[in-house]
Amino acid sequence: MLKLLVLVAALLPFASLAQDATPAGSPDAGRELFLDHCATCHGVDGAGNGPTAPALILQPTNLTLLSAANNGAFPIFRVISRIDGRDPLVSHGSPMPVYGDFFEGKGIAYPDASGQPIMTSQPIVDLVAYLKELQQ
Repeated sequence: MLKLLVLVAALLPFASLAQDATPAGSPDAGRELFLDHCATCHGVDGAGNGPTAPALILQPTNLTLLSAANNGAFPIFRVISRIDGRDPLVSHGSPMPVYGDFFEGKGIAYPDASGQPIMTSQPIVDLVAYLKELQQ
C-alpha cells in the first residue's frame, strides 16, 4: 500500500501537466475569425444561410447542428479536417477555407473526444472553441 501511495504522489504533478497540455481556444477570437472568413457562406449565426449560400452548388452546413448530427458529441476531428483541408469539399474547389494559408501556423496537438491528438493551429483551435458554443 505504501508503494502505491508513493507512486501516486510521484505522478500527481504530471496530472496537472496533462490538463495544461490541452490548448485553450478563445471563443472570442474564433468568433472574429468566423465573421471574417466563414459567415459569408455559413451566415452570421452559423446556420448555413450566408449571403453567398444561394450561389453555391452544395449548400453550406448548418454549423449549429454539428453535435446534434453526431449523437450529441461535437465532431472535433471532422471539423478540424474540413477547415484545414484534410477532408476537402468539392464545392470549395480547394481546401477550405479558400483564404489560402491563413489558418496555418505553429503545430498544436488538440485532443479529439477519445484523447487522440490532432495536429492543428491556434486559429483553428479558436474556431473550434467558437463553433462549440454555437451548438444547439
